[in-house]
Amino acid sequence: MTTKKKAIFLDRDGTIIKEPADEQIDSLEKLEFVPGAISALRLLTGQGFELVLVSNQDGLGTPSFPEETFQPAHEKMLTTLAGEGIRFDDQLIDRTFPSDHAPTRKPGTALLHRYTDGSYDLSACFVIGDRLTDIELARNLGAKGILLQEAEPGHEAVVRARLEENCALITPSWAAIAEHIRRAERRAVVVRTTRETDICVETDLDGKEESHIDTGLKFFDHMLDQIPHHAGISLSVTCRGDLEVDEHHTMEDVAIALGEAIRTALGTKIGIDRYGFVLPMDESRALVLIDFGGRADFCWDVPFTREYVGDTPTEMFRHFFHTLCTAMQCNLHIRAQGENNHHLAESVFKAFARSLRMAIRRDVFSYELPSSKGIL
Repeated sequence: MTTKKKAIFLDRDGTIIKEPADEQIDSLEKLEFVPGAISALRLLTGQGFELVLVSNQDGLGTPSFPEETFQPAHEKMLTTLAGEGIRFDDQLIDRTFPSDHAPTRKPGTALLHRYTDGSYDLSACFVIGDRLTDIELARNLGAKGILLQEAEPGHEAVVRARLEENCALITPSWAAIAEHIRRAERRAVVVRTTRETDICVETDLDGKEESHIDTGLKFFDHMLDQIPHHAGISLSVTCRGDLEVDEHHTMEDVAIALGEAIRTALGTKIGIDRYGFVLPMDESRALVLIDFGGRADFCWDVPFTREYVGDTPTEMFRHFFHTLCTAMQCNLHIRAQGENNHHLAESVFKAFARSLRMAIRRDVFSYELPSSKGIL
């Protein structure tokens, strides 16, 4: 399956560089960056987004705004950003006047036709700007809008324009914008509905929100609850399955949805530690090795001596983790031993969670994939 592309559509004046009172940056003396813009864009570079400049420049190329007065400041902005590793994949500049009502002028999308051909996941894209027209552009694209304004007046303006559903964030801080986008990339919601199960899994790999687990199998819930607690993530799992048949479909499909959610939330995997390793629990001990290298390989050596623990069949734990491994596209090796089957199962889930915690840990200052191949 081909992965759709993502983009961040960026306004220029008032968003990346300060906008003067006459609304024309027509000299080098007027060029001044918005505080925090360069460092935030540097953080967002390499996160799997294309950076697209989308700007209205009223009458550019006409006597009221000659081309030769626009280019020096614009080129200086581009070279300054490039010096920090920030380069635009595309620059879309509309030269019309507001009175022209041109479809190419924001919030119109005529200039962005290549982004609306189905090759981009617009629901995962962002539009960042300091005006309501930028949020309107987000609405027209089906993207998420971020308004660079003070929170209170910005919120009032968004409410008046009835754009609340299209505005994901209102803030005067570029640092907050970068954190919001980077955290959004570490979140996922997976809904899986079949004839046997109806499942929703939500996860935030950097979240600390209270988790909720409800699959209809109490001991399985208890085991799954070890994952957010010991992995340091937020996790919500709800499942309504055909338990009147048996437990198989519920545990298998939860593994599929959970694995897909973790894989999706890892995104580009840039900056993650990739590997995780272990844990004693009373008389039991568990060893879990994990590698998010993009290939699935599974090993299991956990000898249970009871058919059930609580309401959950012990034979399904192997199948659960094997299915989870395949859905996460990782290497997963699990070995454990112990006398008490409750402790044995719990040690495996806790060790998995701690291993996951190590592997998904991300260095926010790293822009490299943890792979000599350059791809995971």
